[in-house]
Amino acid sequence: MIKPTVATVSTLKINNNEAIETSDLLAVEEPMEIRIGYGELSNRMQKSIAVTMRTPGHDFELALGFLLSEGIINNYDSVHSIKYCNELQTLSDQQNIVRVELHTWVKIDVSKLQRNFYSTSSCGICGKESIEQVMLQCAPIKHSKNIKLSYSMLTLLPHTLRNQQTVFTYTGGIHACGLFTESGELILLREDVGRHNALDKLIGAALGLSVNALPNGILVLSGRASFELLQKAAMCSIPIVCAVGAPSSLAVETAKMFDITLIGFLREQRFNVYHASAHVQISN
Repeated sequence: MIKPTVATVSTLKINNNEAIETSDLLAVEEPMEIRIGYGELSNRMQKSIAVTMRTPGHDFELALGFLLSEGIINNYDSVHSIKYCNELQTLSDQQNIVRVELHTWVKIDVSKLQRNFYSTSSCGICGKESIEQVMLQCAPIKHSKNIKLSYSMLTLLPHTLRNQQTVFTYTGGIHACGLFTESGELILLREDVGRHNALDKLIGAALGLSVNALPNGILVLSGRASFELLQKAAMCSIPIVCAVGAPSSLAVETAKMFDITLIGFLREQRFNVYHASAHVQISN
């Protein structure tokens, strides 16, 4: 059974002081737990890593992207298998728990698993301490070549992203992340009610494409650019992040720290450049 991404609900629509009973389509939101299995065959351990509210679909990609962007695994080679938990009675419940089995040779730092993941902007962790924790996981991005980003190419990115947002077309209430080539070609797109989940799904999907898809890509966000999204971009060596909305102050600090080109308010033929690597040229 494939879980639906869209649900029909009854609603009372008010327009010009007239009430009409009708139905509406909304994006589905359900919890998903991510578990890992690790250790020697004779002593396999299981650990619950996180529970996130997500839109069902691409669940395995979400789990893989989360593990990679949080520094729990370094690459897809660490994964032996991934599946829904079959220990529960109903199929619906099973599909809300994903278990990722790691190879026996993968070393897990249990203390790292105990830290608070940046899943919401109200997690209580802020400022330089947040960036310093990310610095322990990854170094500033190494730009291998000069990149030229044209004005015309950049301003087309949000339109391309929006035109490919299937669930948003029906609901109007979901986030999207798109991975583009330097020439503006869409490689991947993922949607979710959580902006961080949409990015984790994208990262997980990119793992199956190419080891160079993320380090050579342009990440486009349908909303604002928060610290958590810049953190995930840094963990995956994504060099360029473009957001339709505004960046937060900590997102800009993170972009500067990791030398990520950060563009915000990319809409209506305009944008702001908050940090541009010396290797990136933005031309007319």
